[in-house]
Amino acid sequence: MKLNPQQHAAVRYIDGPCLVLAGAGSGKTGVITQKIAYLIEQCEINPKNIAAVTFTNKSAREMQKRVAKLLGKGKTKGLRVSTFHTLGLDIIRKELDNLPYKKGFSIYDNQDSLALIKQLMKLAFADPDGKTDTILWQISRWKNAFVLPDQALREANGDALLTVAASVYEQYNHHLQTYNAVDFDDLIMIPVLLLRDNEEAKQRWRNQIRYLLVDEYQDTNATQYELVKLIVGKIANLTVVGDDDQSVYSWRGAQPENLNLLKEDYPMLNVIKLEQNYRSTGCILQCANKLISNNPHIFDKNLWSDLGFGQPIRVIRCRHEDDEADQVVAELNHHQFVNRTPHKDYAILYRGNHQSRVFERQLRENNIPYYLSGGMSFFAYSEIKDIMSYLRLIANPDDDNAFLRIANVPRREIGPTSLEKLSNFCSKYNHSLFSACFDSFLRESVGNRASSNLSEFAEWIKDYSLRSESLGENESPASIVKDLIINIDYERWLIDTSKDEADATRRMDNVNELVSWLERLSAKDPEADLATLIAKLTLLDTLEKDNESNDENKVHLMTLHASKGLEFPHVFLVGVEEEILPHRASIEEDNIEEERRLAYVGITRARKTLTISFASKRKRYGEIIDCEPSRFLEELPEDLLQWSGAGIELPEEEKKARGMASIADLKSMLANS
Repeated sequence: MKLNPQQHAAVRYIDGPCLVLAGAGSGKTGVITQKIAYLIEQCEINPKNIAAVTFTNKSAREMQKRVAKLLGKGKTKGLRVSTFHTLGLDIIRKELDNLPYKKGFSIYDNQDSLALIKQLMKLAFADPDGKTDTILWQISRWKNAFVLPDQALREANGDALLTVAASVYEQYNHHLQTYNAVDFDDLIMIPVLLLRDNEEAKQRWRNQIRYLLVDEYQDTNATQYELVKLIVGKIANLTVVGDDDQSVYSWRGAQPENLNLLKEDYPMLNVIKLEQNYRSTGCILQCANKLISNNPHIFDKNLWSDLGFGQPIRVIRCRHEDDEADQVVAELNHHQFVNRTPHKDYAILYRGNHQSRVFERQLRENNIPYYLSGGMSFFAYSEIKDIMSYLRLIANPDDDNAFLRIANVPRREIGPTSLEKLSNFCSKYNHSLFSACFDSFLRESVGNRASSNLSEFAEWIKDYSLRSESLGENESPASIVKDLIINIDYERWLIDTSKDEADATRRMDNVNELVSWLERLSAKDPEADLATLIAKLTLLDTLEKDNESNDENKVHLMTLHASKGLEFPHVFLVGVEEEILPHRASIEEDNIEEERRLAYVGITRARKTLTISFASKRKRYGEIIDCEPSRFLEELPEDLLQWSGAGIELPEEEKKARGMASIADLKSMLANS
C-alpha cells in the first residue's frame, strides 16, 4: 500500500497520543496495519507488547491477516489483535486470582440475562414480563456509561422505574457472581474496576501492552474509554482512529464526544486528518460533504477523491412502497443489463429490517438472487442453545441458567415441579442448583424419585467436567462434545420434537456445524481447554463459515447500521422519508444529528452510483398514510440530483433500454422454466 502524506504521518508518529481522523473510504485499516508493522520492524517493539482493538471479529481478522502479509510468517507472534470484549475476557481470565470468579465462568447472553432479571423482578412488579427488557436495557446503559449500582440509585432521583432498575442492577450483579457468570458488558466493566483498584494488576497490563491502537474510536462508550486510559496511562503510547461523522451507535452507549475528551485528557494530542477518499466518485462525496456539514463538528474535514466526478445521484419518487420496490428492482435490472455487472455489486440499504420484505418479494419475482444480512443468529437456534448450555454447565457447574435449560433435555424425568422445588431449596440454603443435587437434605424437599434423578444427572455432569479438565491421550475438547451428543441421544430427541424429518435433519446439521467449528477453534489453539473454547464461542454472534455469503453472487439487503464498514459499487438507499430516515423516535428525541450521520454512512457506502428512493404513501398499522420526503433530501446539492419516478417522464432513449432489459429478463425466465 502506497501511503499518501497524511497516512505516512499517521504511521510514523509515535511520540505521544495520536488521533487519526479518518473519513469514510480513506484507508484507515491500511494505516493501522502499516503502523503495527512500523512499530515492530522500525521501532523494534516486541509484537507481544502491541495490542490493536476494534469492534468486530471480522475487522480483527482482517487486520491480523494484513499485518501478517506485510511482515511475513512468524514475525507477528504474540501480537494481540482483538475486539474490546475479547481483550476484556483475556484480562479477566489471567487475573482470576484477583477477582471473585472461578475458572470456567460463564458468559451470559441477552436471553440468559433476561431470564435472570425476570426472576429478580417477580417481587418488584405484578407483571414482570412487561418491564424485563426495559430494565435490562437500562442496566446495560449504566454499565456502558461506567455507572455502578450505588450511583445508579442516586441518579434515579425518585423516578419509580429507575429506582427499581437500580435495585435490580445490584441484585443482578450479585447473582451473576453467585453463578460464576458475567454478561457482555461485564467483560469491559470488570477489567476497568480491577485496573482502577489494583495497582499491581494495572502495572502488569501496562507492561504487557506498551503500545495500543484503537479502531472505530467514535464507537467507544465511557467504560471502554476508561479501559483505554487505564492501559496507556500518562505516557499514552496510543493511536486511535475514528470519524465523528460515522458515529451511529448512541443507542448502545457509543460516545462520539470521546474524540473531544482525548484533547482534554491528552493536551499534547496530535490530530492527523485523512480526507482523501479511495472509494467513491466526486459527485457522491460532494453530496455526502454537503449533507454532513449540517451537523456541528468536533473536527472539520472535507472528503475528496481523484476517481473522477462520476454520475449524478438518481432520486426516484414512488407512489407507495410496492411501487418503490418495483422501481428500485427495475432500475437494478436495467443497470445490470446495460453494464453486465454481477449481482454482488448491488446493495439495497434501509433504516429498519421491516423494510426488506417488499424488496425480497420483488427480487424473487424477478429471479434475482439476494442475501439478507442480519437474519437469525446461529446461537439463537434452540438446538445450539441446548448444546451450548451443556458445555457451559460442564465448564461451570454453578451456571444455574444452563442447568435449568438442559436438566430435562432430553427428558430424564426432571420436570418443572421438581426444578421449582429444587430452586426453592437453593434459595433457602444458598446453593447453586448443581451443588444442591448432592445435598443429603434435598430428598426431604423434592422427594425420593426426583432427588435420585437430580443426583444422577449432577454426577453425570461432574464426570464430563472432570474429563474436560484432564483429557485422555486420544481425547480433545471436541471429542468430548461428540461423545456427549451421542450419550444423550440428541439426534433422537430432535427427531421426536421436530415438526418433520427435514426439520430434524436441518437442526442436527446445525449441531454438527457447531462441533466442526469447535474443532477448528481447537486446531488453531491446541492448548485451549473446553472452558476457553466455550468462552470464545460465546463471544461470537454468528457462525463463521469458510464461504461467507458476502462472497456469493447475490444482491445485498441490509440495514444502514449493518452496512457500516462495507462498500458496494452500486447502492440503493430506500425509504428516505420523514419518520423513517430520520426515524420517528429520533425526531421525538431530537436526535436528528445521529440520523443524519446514518444517512451519511449510507451515501458513502457507494463507489460508483447512488440511487435514492422514497414513497408518497405507505401502509402503517393497516392504514395508508401520506409520507413526506426526508429533510435530508433538501440538504443535498440540487444540481447533483437527477429525479425520476411518479410524474417525471424518462428520456426516450432510456425507455428503450429499459424495455430491452425487461425483454431479456423475460427470455431468461422462460429459458429457466
